[in-house]
Amino acid sequence: MMGRATPDIIAHERPDWAAYVELTKPITWFPPMWAFGCGIVSAGPYFADRWPFAVLGILLAGPLVCGTSQIVNDWFDRHVDAINEPDRAIPSGRVPGRNGLYFAIAWTIVSFVVALTLGLWVSIAAVVGIALAWMYSAPPFRLKKNGWWGNAACGLCYEGLPWFTAAAALTGGLPAGEIVLLALLYSVGAHGIMTLNDFKAIAGDQVMGIRSLPVQLGAMGAARVACVIMLLPQVAVIATLLSWQQTVAAGIVSGLLIAQAGLMTRFLRDPVKYAAWYSALGVTMYVLGMLASAFAVRGYLGA
Repeated sequence: MMGRATPDIIAHERPDWAAYVELTKPITWFPPMWAFGCGIVSAGPYFADRWPFAVLGILLAGPLVCGTSQIVNDWFDRHVDAINEPDRAIPSGRVPGRNGLYFAIAWTIVSFVVALTLGLWVSIAAVVGIALAWMYSAPPFRLKKNGWWGNAACGLCYEGLPWFTAAAALTGGLPAGEIVLLALLYSVGAHGIMTLNDFKAIAGDQVMGIRSLPVQLGAMGAARVACVIMLLPQVAVIATLLSWQQTVAAGIVSGLLIAQAGLMTRFLRDPVKYAAWYSALGVTMYVLGMLASAFAVRGYLGA
């Protein structure tokens, strides 16, 4: 009697190339590409002379590094997905055998090669980002099993590193300290954004031993922590912008922050119910503040 096929032995006669694209999850490319765009803005007038580096860098931030992280995650979660989401590319057999692992390795190498063409600091940022992508999903680290570490890694990879990478690619060197400061502050705030994604999977995470913040702190405790982690770095951004006399940008970020705080009152009434709702509205305001800050640091450095 034949047993049920596992994700490691299912095979198709011909490759389903669309499935390989699906593994990279194009919808997830937007956050790092947006952060990369903020880095381009913050780098100022260099874009006119180095725009090919910007284009290549956007590909690095989105389809390559972010895509690599998604492939790696799906490979190491394939047995869980075979139970919970059997239609995914690997458990369904559309990406057969160990091809998912080989694809992850190949995409990692391509990412490194592209990063090398963009200079030393971009290469360093790419190494850090890809290392965190593997550590997030692969044993023995599996940072995703703890919400504190996993969300920190995601926040850095989705916001700070792409911003830093863009500025490094356009300036051809280490970005100014002011740019690095903003990138780090928005990375910290992104930790809270990552927590918003965990409310939809509390029951499954408890069964699988994933210690997300909603599992560790309870839904309400995690919601409060997420709100605080999102708000405080933006307060620091506003103070920083004011110290640079960038009052218009500080006013814009302040207005967006007040609006976020207003939306948070509804989110905190029922975090499980309203997490996706707040993620759609509140996070949009958060990233608009990033763009305003990018223009501000550009103005400050160009002054």
